[in-house]
Amino acid sequence: MSADRLTMPPVRLHTDAELARDALAAPLLSRAARLARWAGPGKRVGPGGELLADDLAAATAQLGLAEDTDGPAYAAEAWQLALDTGLVEFTEDSGADGGADGAPGAEASPATGATGLATPGDRLALLTGGSPRDVLDIWLAGLETVLADAAIPELDDLAGALGPDGEVDLDALGWNPEDEADFLDGVLGNLYLLTATDEEADRRPVPLPALAASVIVPEDMDEPSDDILEEVSEAMMRLDDQFRLLEPTGIVVHHPLDERLLTDDDEAPAATAGEGADEIAAEDIARYGMVRLTPLGVFAVRNRLLDAGVDAPAVGDLAGKGPEVLLDALPGYPERAARAEAEAWLAHRAPEAAARELLDAARGDDEAAPLRRLACQQTLALVGPEAEPALREVLGDRHLGGLARVWLAEQGVPDVPEPSQDMVFWLTVDTLAAQLAAEGDSAELRDLVEGLAGTSEGFFETVWRVDHPATEQVLEAMGRLHPDKKAAKAARKAAFKARSRH
Repeated sequence: MSADRLTMPPVRLHTDAELARDALAAPLLSRAARLARWAGPGKRVGPGGELLADDLAAATAQLGLAEDTDGPAYAAEAWQLALDTGLVEFTEDSGADGGADGAPGAEASPATGATGLATPGDRLALLTGGSPRDVLDIWLAGLETVLADAAIPELDDLAGALGPDGEVDLDALGWNPEDEADFLDGVLGNLYLLTATDEEADRRPVPLPALAASVIVPEDMDEPSDDILEEVSEAMMRLDDQFRLLEPTGIVVHHPLDERLLTDDDEAPAATAGEGADEIAAEDIARYGMVRLTPLGVFAVRNRLLDAGVDAPAVGDLAGKGPEVLLDALPGYPERAARAEAEAWLAHRAPEAAARELLDAARGDDEAAPLRRLACQQTLALVGPEAEPALREVLGDRHLGGLARVWLAEQGVPDVPEPSQDMVFWLTVDTLAAQLAAEGDSAELRDLVEGLAGTSEGFFETVWRVDHPATEQVLEAMGRLHPDKKAAKAARKAAFKARSRH
């Protein structure tokens, strides 16, 4: 998998036990395991270990797919996966098992094409007697073979590109194996990124056209050209075929493309204004195919990213790290992941000791310090009243006294001394600096600026005097963001005064 992004957002992984259950329930591995057990002590097979015609029919029936027109293909895919993952072992042996009774030692049968034996492999026992990690390793090995198959063109296309020597002419086919594998890796990487950054991604699938466009359309292109749109359309249909192949592995949930869209006489329903228009539009989009990663898919793509040298953190990775590492990382996490990471970190520590560690790590006048203190405040909100002594210790601290009072007030603790005006204004600047660093000139920050500036008369005449490294930067932001022209002008004037102090 190509490492287009050096760092990915953190993802929440299911436990190994949960993932192993999902892997065992995935149709392709489940069928492969059933056929491996069905193979018994020895099964006559063809030159590459493939099932003979009669046995393929029997295997299809064994899987309950005899009435399915695609049943033989599903059975053949499952058998191949069993071979690829070691659930079945194949040995070439021209002197073994050619007799009608399957007895070892009989000669090979040219009439049936049998040239060897397939027997249950040692890894089959790991599916029931091994650890969850053993199961996942087998599943991952099988997934790699399916991903490789997904990057290969259709057999009809290959047949049309055969040269005079019987070799496939890749140039005539217009297919580059590495490019195709990189394309699929890029799509899976983008799907992973969307899953990591969208709090609802586990329930909200991605339209195939949008997914194809995310890989093909250049980021600096405002309006895609007709050629680009045609490329996106072709890629969308290719992805639909690939995800149909991948879905039985359990890596994705795929709503396939409505094939009626490919016929000239089909007209997609048009969304109209009025009641129900949103539902019609959603149904229309779904007709072009939808896909989402499963928890098993998130686990698999993350493994591939890590193998490619990409930094792909998982929630819980920081549980054993120091508080400074936690506070530096949390501001870049999505809200739900940040809370889960903080909870995992706190679970390994006593509340009072954890609070003391966090507060010590939150000190500082460096550029990143306001964000650390914001992360500290958010993490401390998850700590119970047992941490009160640690918070009381810092009530006189310029950096921490304000957030300590906020925490104590939220806990309903009595006898908390009122903060000085200097501490109130210092905390105000610190809070705005953290929000500015986290979100830039956001609508939320604009609302915060408007609210704070209106809390006291002469706000700007006081705040420019605050001895905080970010005072000038915060006042400049307030001048940009405040909707009232008079207040914005006062903020810019205060920023000039703060700048003149240095």
